[in-house]
Amino acid sequence: MKLNNNSENKYADVPLRVKTWVFIILIFSLGVSQTITMAIFVSWIGFQVFLEFYRMFQLKGKGAIFSTIVGITQFCLLYFFNIKNYFSYTLIFSLVVILFFIIKKETLKKILGIAIGLILGVFIFPYLFFLRESTWGLKTLIFLVVITELNDVFQYLMGKSLGKHKIASKISPNKTREGLVGGVFLTIILSNLLGYFLLPSSIFINTLLGIILGVLGFFGDIFMSFIKRKTNVKDTGKLLPGHGGLLDRMDSLIFNAPIFFWILPLLFKS
Repeated sequence: MKLNNNSENKYADVPLRVKTWVFIILIFSLGVSQTITMAIFVSWIGFQVFLEFYRMFQLKGKGAIFSTIVGITQFCLLYFFNIKNYFSYTLIFSLVVILFFIIKKETLKKILGIAIGLILGVFIFPYLFFLRESTWGLKTLIFLVVITELNDVFQYLMGKSLGKHKIASKISPNKTREGLVGGVFLTIILSNLLGYFLLPSSIFINTLLGIILGVLGFFGDIFMSFIKRKTNVKDTGKLLPGHGGLLDRMDSLIFNAPIFFWILPLLFKS
């Protein structure tokens, strides 16, 4: 009986996770539908990411106000400027924000947390917007997000069912070699299936993308697990029932989004 109970408990959170996934898919579908909704969607991500870092690192003051400023500024820069100008003005804005918290005499650890939150929120995740607005457009964005998120699911399920050997026990105790290898293997298959319909690429390139996105997705997850360990939190927030915060769900995109954007021209011609 204990074995059966343990087996059931391993998957106890799956129904809640699935319900939340339905909500995530609906929001994502609405967000990517138009340029302006995509800019709003990515700016909201910037707002939420900054807010989650603000709370994780326990900064003084009302985080919602600072996060709203970040989100509104990001929307204006995304919608009205090209990628080059966006990053130039965002760098200036980010330095001003960091300087503000230095003047407030926050600790070095908290200032570092703000800096990482800004890097992720206003420098990394905006690549989703730029990918949608690029030559390759919406199809490549869908490919990236579906591959990355399902790779996360594959690694989670493979780790739950087959995992025995820990791969980063001090940072993320639930990560196993079996979960990583099995997840990446399934991601390669999915990459070829989706790539056939969405990308002008060969089996070799689709397989390569499956490996790259699968492995980098794992390291994105590990990176956020490391941050959570350093801030003594289990989840980055409570926004998504069964998942935690937004970053708990999007951490696999931390490396995947910018790298996928920049390697596309190398992999196939527009």
